[in-house]
Amino acid sequence: MRIDAIEVHSALNDGTAVVLRTITPDDEALIREGIAKLSAESRYLRFFSAAPVLPQAVVHRLAEVDGHDHIAWGAICSECPDRPAIGAVHAVRYCHDGPVGEFSVAVLDAFHGRGLARMMTAALLVQCRAEGLATLDVHMLCENAAPRNLVKSMGAEWISESAGVAEYRLDVAGAIEALRADTDAQGVQDVLRALEGRGGGESGAVGERPG
Repeated sequence: MRIDAIEVHSALNDGTAVVLRTITPDDEALIREGIAKLSAESRYLRFFSAAPVLPQAVVHRLAEVDGHDHIAWGAICSECPDRPAIGAVHAVRYCHDGPVGEFSVAVLDAFHGRGLARMMTAALLVQCRAEGLATLDVHMLCENAAPRNLVKSMGAEWISESAGVAEYRLDVAGAIEALRADTDAQGVQDVLRALEGRGGGESGAVGERPG
């Protein structure tokens, strides 16, 4: 089974049920709604702008996922009313078929601190490895502690800091190994089992994406 055909059913650290799946161009409306639900602070930390509505071109680019040069995973709260989108991670390749790209992550404020970013990142990295994307750069505002702690926990290397923006470099294979060693993170382990095994023989955590 292809990675982008798999849905991973798991739970956050507090037991909240979630579904992780790849993002497609059909998700543009969900992305727009999710950005609008971010707090002004979270929008500023993610997009370097607190504007409640981002330009349509930005939203379109976030949804313009092809699974190779632009890889993205999103999460849905499967036990919440209306099953809202609650987070997303992206890896965008700098040049076609090149081995280096840029990583970004966003999680709705109500779901911060529950392990969601780590789960989504695990899914993203497995697909990046499969698509030959070996290294990810991470650019973040220096005060943005959550993504800094996330990438550092996966072995990211500090590269530089300028004008309040820090840059880290993440080795995809090394980061996957760090996540695999995090055996206390059940959601991360669910993701790795589902995607590295392509769903074969797994129980409960894997489903095939409709359509």
